[in-house]
Amino acid sequence: MVEITEGVTFDTIAREWRCKWSEEGSKASLAAAQKALNSIISELKAVDGVKRVDRVVCGGCLDFKIVTSLGADKFGEWESALFAPETSFLKELKAIDGVTSVETQTYTLMEM
Repeated sequence: MVEITEGVTFDTIAREWRCKWSEEGSKASLAAAQKALNSIISELKAVDGVKRVDRVVCGGCLDFKIVTSLGADKFGEWESALFAPETSFLKELKAIDGVTSVETQTYTLMEM
């Protein structure tokens, strides 16, 4: 367990990939984003130390997010590998018509 400051600890680090999708074309960009995820999900789940992979979709704010959680002791190895398959996945998202605001974020998680 890692302590950030007194009383604030964590054992999990997550990498989030996110974008906005469009409702145009019967939500074609959302369907294409899911298809892109389906093409790399096995590779992502096979990363050493992965605890879980979550997909978040918000129909109100049009968010599509993938959150990959790893044990804090394994995260550095994935970071050194440039979060593979992040580069190819984000490139694919950016190529989808209707997808905007492709971003990443790293943060800690701790079950309370």
